Amino acid sequence: MYVCLPRLFFRRPVASALVGVLAFAGLLSLPSDDEAAARVVASGDASLSGTARVIDGDTLEIAGRRVRLEGIDAPETGQVCARSGGSGSWRCGEAAAERLASLVFRHSVSCENRGYDKYRRMLGICFVGDTDINAQLVREGLAWAFVKYSATYVGEEAKARALRVGVWQAETAPAWEYREQRWASAEQAAPEGCAIKGNITGKGRIYHMPWGPWYGKVKIEEAKGERWFCSEAEAADAGWRPVVAQ
Repeated sequence: MYVCLPRLFFRRPVASALVGVLAFAGLLSLPSDDEAAARVVASGDASLSGTARVIDGDTLEIAGRRVRLEGIDAPETGQVCARSGGSGSWRCGEAAAERLASLVFRHSVSCENRGYDKYRRMLGICFVGDTDINAQLVREGLAWAFVKYSATYVGEEAKARALRVGVWQAETAPAWEYREQRWASAEQAAPEGCAIKGNITGKGRIYHMPWGPWYGKVKIEEAKGERWFCSEAEAADAGWRPVVAQ
C-alpha cells in the first residue's frame, strides 16, 4: 500500500539549497564527472513522446524505445518493503510499477532526453501534461532520488521522508543496495558468475535479472537454446529483451 500525496506540479524540478547543505554535511554524495560520463553515453536526440508501456517502476517503453526515468530509482519489481510500526511488509516494487502505470494510462507521455545509460536506454524526464512523472513517484515515496547520478529530486525525497510515506514509512534498503545484494548472491551459483538468465518462452527470448520476481523460478535449459549472460548489454546484443513487470 502506498500513500498518494496531493500533486504539486513543477515543469522542470530544480534541486533546492538543501542539496548544498546535505553535501556539505556529508549526507549526500553528488555524482562525480566520471560517474556522469559512465551513465550518459551520448546525448542530443530530440525528445520522445507517445503512448507508454510500463516495464518496471522506473522504466517505460515508447515507440519501441526504452526510457529510464532520470534522477530516480524505484524499488525493483520483486522487492518487498517494511510497513510502519513493524506491521508486516508490502510489495513496494509492484506498487511503484502499478502507480507508474496509472500515471501514464491513456495519456501521451513526453520525455526530455538527458542522454543514455550504459544499457543504451534513453534517460528521460517524463511528463503527462504538466506532471513530472519522475518527481511524482519520489513525492509519493515510490522511488528514491538517485543521488549517485543526479540531485534533481533531492527536495522531493526530503519531503517524502519527512512525511514517512511509501518506502520511508520504515527502514528499507534502497533499490541499488537491493540489486547489489541479489547479484552477489546469484553470481555465486551462476556459471562463471554470469547471473542473468536467458529464458525462451512463448513470448520470445526474455532475460531475468537476479532481483526480478520470477528469477528463482526460471531454470536454464541450454539444450533448448537458453543461456546465461554476464551483463544486460550482452543480453541485448544477443537479441534478448528484459522481462516486463506488467
